[in-house]
Amino acid sequence: MPVKKKYGIVVFGASGFTGRFVVKELARAADEKRGEFAWAVAGRSRDKLQSILQETAQSLGKMNLGEVGVIVCNINDDESLVSMCGQANVVLDCVGPYRFYGEPVVKACVENGANYVDICGEPKFLESMQLKYDKMAAEKGVYVVGSCGFDSIPADMGVLYTRDQFPGTLTAVESYLAIQTGAEGAGVHFGTWQSAIHGFSDQASLRTLRKHFGYKPLPVMGRKLTKRGMVFYSKDVERWAFPFPGSDVSVVRRTQRFMHENLERVPLQYAAYATVGSVGYLLLTILMGIMFGLLARFSFGRKLLEKYPKIFSFGVFSHEGPTKKQMEETSFSMTFFGEGFSQTQDMKQDKPEQKIITQVRGPDPGYIATSIFLVQCGLTLLQEQSALPPKGGVYTPGIAFGGTSLIKRLTQHGLHFSVLTGPK
Repeated sequence: MPVKKKYGIVVFGASGFTGRFVVKELARAADEKRGEFAWAVAGRSRDKLQSILQETAQSLGKMNLGEVGVIVCNINDDESLVSMCGQANVVLDCVGPYRFYGEPVVKACVENGANYVDICGEPKFLESMQLKYDKMAAEKGVYVVGSCGFDSIPADMGVLYTRDQFPGTLTAVESYLAIQTGAEGAGVHFGTWQSAIHGFSDQASLRTLRKHFGYKPLPVMGRKLTKRGMVFYSKDVERWAFPFPGSDVSVVRRTQRFMHENLERVPLQYAAYATVGSVGYLLLTILMGIMFGLLARFSFGRKLLEKYPKIFSFGVFSHEGPTKKQMEETSFSMTFFGEGFSQTQDMKQDKPEQKIITQVRGPDPGYIATSIFLVQCGLTLLQEQSALPPKGGVYTPGIAFGGTSLIKRLTQHGLHFSVLTGPK
């Protein structure tokens, strides 16, 4: 059994742009639980942390946050990281880009018995942490769970939800993401832009990293997924589509590999696409992608992208982040098209004929939904120890939370998992 520490959950990076939303969501959750766990905020400046707590209390209607702990902690100060992790059962890490700032927190958590959760969408960081710390985390009984924000809870848990609703063996899934915005359009903070820049420029080293795992190809059951073009019109969702550039595919594949190798589950194929509703938006997306791809290859280009995010993203990414109105008017839906074999079909002889369509919907994905995802993942680690994998390790959300009530928790906090069309 884990040792109960001073704080059940600590939000590290609480005064950052995303951290502020996480603090607000955790304050709501703590109020729901009526003192079931103590929590704290952590970061470099005590004054900023206390200011965030005051702002949160005011925005939530005079909620008393006087008992919330305040921990001064700096990513460059190992002793402060050790102190923070020594006081926490679960650390919610909101300090990115993770390729620059993530590993010291992971290391301190593993060495000091604190479970770790982040909202990273950077495959190289996620997989390098698995390579470096999985064995030590298992020995220490610590759970390190990355990509617990919009990257990649909807995709990873959505695929598992689709599989669980399918009366037979699901063998392939394609997902289509749609973002709905209001009159002011979408807005995303600079931190996400910065992570994307360095992730794109570092793809070669990610391929090199993956060779160290020595993975064997997973078996393909049923039809092989159709290889789509870089841009295509999907009749299924009636929108223009292109491959989703985030971490969803890599995270889902890691989950499927673990389940195949450790739980003897049939691995399913997965492909992820993002969509836009008009040719005009499609052309803007293509133009932005071309500029981004060319500039991110070179040092001077990356500096330009980082200095002028608004210009090169046509106003979507900025140092200021989205306005309150933009977030209130933004939502997302991720639709899953799955196919597989019914319980009576012979997977070696027949073709997969059973199909299912499911969907995950929610509010603004970047900050509102992400905060819900992160907080509920942290609470699940804290409160459902017996439903987690039997030993610690570096896991994807699907591996860590596949046996828990996480989806139920999310549906109680504004996310929707539903079957649109049952197996046929």
